Amino acid sequence: MKLLRAETAGFCMGVDLALKKLAALIVPPKGPQRTGQATALLTFGPIIHNPQVLAEYAAKGVGVVNDPADIPAGATVVIRAHGIPEPVRREIASRGARIVDATCPKVKKAQTLISAQATQSKVLLLFGEADHPEVKGLLSYATAGAHVFDSMEELERMDLGEGPTYFLAAQTTQDEMEFMRIRDFLKKRFGPGLTVLSTICNATMNRQQEAMDLAAAVDFMVVVGGRESGNTRRLAQVARTAGTPCVHVETADELSPDMVAGKRIIGLTAGASTPKKIIDSVQQALEAF
Repeated sequence: MKLLRAETAGFCMGVDLALKKLAALIVPPKGPQRTGQATALLTFGPIIHNPQVLAEYAAKGVGVVNDPADIPAGATVVIRAHGIPEPVRREIASRGARIVDATCPKVKKAQTLISAQATQSKVLLLFGEADHPEVKGLLSYATAGAHVFDSMEELERMDLGEGPTYFLAAQTTQDEMEFMRIRDFLKKRFGPGLTVLSTICNATMNRQQEAMDLAAAVDFMVVVGGRESGNTRRLAQVARTAGTPCVHVETADELSPDMVAGKRIIGLTAGASTPKKIIDSVQQALEAF
């Protein structure tokens, strides 16, 4: 058996930055402590979508809250990498909390671009998962209205009136190929003047392209990452769309020799919130098989 590991597997820039910001708050700074330093360290929602990483930070005393009402006065609250709705941010501030913004810069850029279009009274057409925290945050900036869809089929079923002026954007971890198909469909409907925002991040596109290339060169794919991670699920989807059998696992414990029995070449990739040590352990397990 031969194993091919994707070069892009593992943490993206946004995840790495978010975790570094959180880690810096756990380790006391050198020198005199500042007076009035917050005693509670919380993240608003899971800082990233990886249960193993979250468990590690929980063991270090980092709490997770999902409702501003649960934030004690004086707490330090780290905004998750996916971002949060703007009204929620204001409510957290009103609780007297210290806010540390760990929103991914790519998500922050998408928020800014959407806000700029909304101020022109344009209605957002957003390609994304309605229940995803990033999408909920992006929608809060679409003050003139928005429609969310997660597939071309769902978009085609929507009753979009001709009155509003629309603009198109995507969740930063969406499928680039599908987004271009949606873009072309909407330009035919609303004309070439439709504003299209480039909000899918380069890290996502690079990972998806490498997964596609890898899937074409192997006879089985293993994708590693949290099951709540949208970008990880889409890597598995990309491999399956290419016609390559694929399994999505969170840890090496989920693998078995039967999964790879008879496979000649196995491809290994991982989502943007998967730690290197977990990818390494999966690789070691596969090589042991």
